[in-house]
Amino acid sequence: MRIERIIVADDEESMRWVLSKALKRKGYSVDMAIDGRQALGMIQDNSYDLAIVDIKMPGINGLELLDRIKEAKNDLLVVIMTAEASMKNAVEAMKRGAYDYITKPFDLDVIDAIIEKAGRAREISGQMTILKKELKERYQIEKNIIGNSTAMQDVYKTIGKVAGSDVTVLIQGESGTGKELVARAIHFNSGRIGKPFVAINCAAIPRDLLESELFGSEKGAYTGSSERKQGKFEQANHGTIFLDEIGDMPLELQAKILRVLQEHEITRIGGSQSIPVDVRIVAATNRELIEQVKRKEFREDLYYRLNVVPINLPPLRERRKDIPELAAYFLESICTELSIPQKKLSNEAVSLLVSYDWPGNVRELENSIKRAAILSNDIHLTGLDFEGIQRRSAGENPSTCNEGSLESIIDLKLRKCLTEVEKLDKGDIYNMVMEQAERPLIRFILEKTRWNQVKTADILGINRNTLRKKINELGIEVKRG
Repeated sequence: MRIERIIVADDEESMRWVLSKALKRKGYSVDMAIDGRQALGMIQDNSYDLAIVDIKMPGINGLELLDRIKEAKNDLLVVIMTAEASMKNAVEAMKRGAYDYITKPFDLDVIDAIIEKAGRAREISGQMTILKKELKERYQIEKNIIGNSTAMQDVYKTIGKVAGSDVTVLIQGESGTGKELVARAIHFNSGRIGKPFVAINCAAIPRDLLESELFGSEKGAYTGSSERKQGKFEQANHGTIFLDEIGDMPLELQAKILRVLQEHEITRIGGSQSIPVDVRIVAATNRELIEQVKRKEFREDLYYRLNVVPINLPPLRERRKDIPELAAYFLESICTELSIPQKKLSNEAVSLLVSYDWPGNVRELENSIKRAAILSNDIHLTGLDFEGIQRRSAGENPSTCNEGSLESIIDLKLRKCLTEVEKLDKGDIYNMVMEQAERPLIRFILEKTRWNQVKTADILGINRNTLRKKINELGIEVKRG
């Protein structure tokens, strides 16, 4: 069913004008509202296929308007716009039933893609289910999962979409990326809020004890078993169980997890009675499960039962844009927690943190900030407070780049200077770097040879004519020896 009639609600005149012109050019019928109250009246009196709504408007804001729309016309698809790309806005909008969420400023191509997708969605399944509004009272997820990068915005959207249903979720990502935080966010935004959230690390428990931890045991089931033990699945009844590092689970236990998913019941070790359990399963792994399936190390049937909704958490090196915000958040939290004076990061320190690849991801960043905050006597943290990061950054590839080598120094400097490559003009990077490296090199050798161009060319291993050309191109002032 094609999208034909659209209403745009935004108190900013320029945004209304741009969207009206662009959408009408695409052949859509478009109405404009200057605020939420006017938009609500128009929606009640007319039939629209899509509403594009700004989140901040006088009177009735975008989220309140979204609620009113869902009460009045549940089949109307709503896209929320905001200039504040916070996780709280993203999750809240998707939870309240928004079809999508976009951050200003945006390309008009993004709107076109959303409208096209909305038309397909109306044909396939109609309106997305309204997700429950309730947030966990104590656990404010927007204070724990930080980041406004595109990758993290997609994660927030998915959390908002899946939280209200009981579908099984598989969270994939490197160690330290925050998989358990995402699992908790899903639980505490679901209808199971107030019920148990039970986490178990499948890699941290010995194989011979893992089954007992998961399913419990009867008295006398094994040597030393003097009483009945309740397992994690029973503890999580009516709530959520988080199976972390499920890729490390033995094959024989994988079969029992599959049975829980299919039959919704467990049997304690040494017992014969099936015990019904109502548990939502959220699993996580830092491994490539599909590769384990190919190697027969992970059950294919379990993989597809777990991978109903996949959430891929990006490593920190792929969302460097989030590092300054994360670092500032950790520093403030750590100073508060340890009751030490609030400290700030210098621009030099931020550049260093952004340039580092963080193999330990967010967890490593937090630990580095904590170490620097504790050891530094200064209010402002500089690059010197992160010497360990500097050394590791310079020696990230030990096979080709020894610490202290020329290559390591160049590597470190480049990482500091080119932290935001996307802001550079296309095609400029190579020439810019080569020019800035050649000029001091040639000048240095000229100085060492007392400006003897013949000797300089020999040392550099280039033709004298090439040297002369380079001197002219690079604007090097030649002195007499």
